[in-house]
Amino acid sequence: MGSEWRRARGCLVSTVSPSVAALRAEFGGAVQRSLVSCGDTVVYVAPERAHDVLAWLRDTPAQNFNYLTDVTAVDYRDPGLPLEVVYQLRSLPRRADLRVKAALDKAAPLEIRSVYDLWRGADWLEREVYDMFGITFVGHPDLRRILMWETYAEGYPLRKDFPLRGHFSRAEQTRQALAANPEAHYSMEELSIAEAFDELPADMRERLARGERGFLK
Repeated sequence: MGSEWRRARGCLVSTVSPSVAALRAEFGGAVQRSLVSCGDTVVYVAPERAHDVLAWLRDTPAQNFNYLTDVTAVDYRDPGLPLEVVYQLRSLPRRADLRVKAALDKAAPLEIRSVYDLWRGADWLEREVYDMFGITFVGHPDLRRILMWETYAEGYPLRKDFPLRGHFSRAEQTRQALAANPEAHYSMEELSIAEAFDELPADMRERLARGERGFLK
C-alpha cells in the first residue's frame, strides 16, 4: 500500500503502516494503540505479549522484520507516566521500518522478556537499557551493567528522577570510581573481540584469567 506524504509541523507525516492492521488481526487487544510520528509508525503493545508480537513480526513472511536496529527506553518527566521499552525494527528486504513500544508501570516490577533469542544483537542493547534505566530483561543470558561498573550504587543515570550530579558527593563519586576495577568486569571473550587483551599489563591479564572481579574498597 503506497503512502501519501504531506508536510505538517516540520515533520513528514504518512498513513499508518499496514503492519498495524495485520497485528490487530493477529493479536487483538494486545495491540493497544498506534500513531505516526515524523513519518514513523509507532505501535504500542501489552508488555506481556511484546515477545510474541516481535517474534511474529520477524517470522511472518509478509512482515519479515529481520533486523533489530535498536532497543532503548523512554522515561518521561511526569512520574505518573509509564517507562516505555522501545524496539526499532527494520525489514531489509521490504525497506520498511516499525517502532514497537511496551509501557511498563513504574509501580510494578520493571521487567519484560528478553528478545535475545530472536535477535542476538539484542545482547548489549538490553544490557545498556538495564544499566541506564533499571529494566530487567527476563531470560537474557548475561544481564549485567555494561557502561557503569557492577558495584555502581547511585541508581540509573537515564531515569528522569536521577539528579544531574548524581546521588553522591563528588568526593564519594571519585573515591568509588578510583576504587572500582572496571577492566575486571569484561570477560575474556569481550576483551578478545576488542583486540585489547594482549595490550593489558601482565598483572591485569592474570587477574582476568583467574576470573577476579572488581569491588569497592
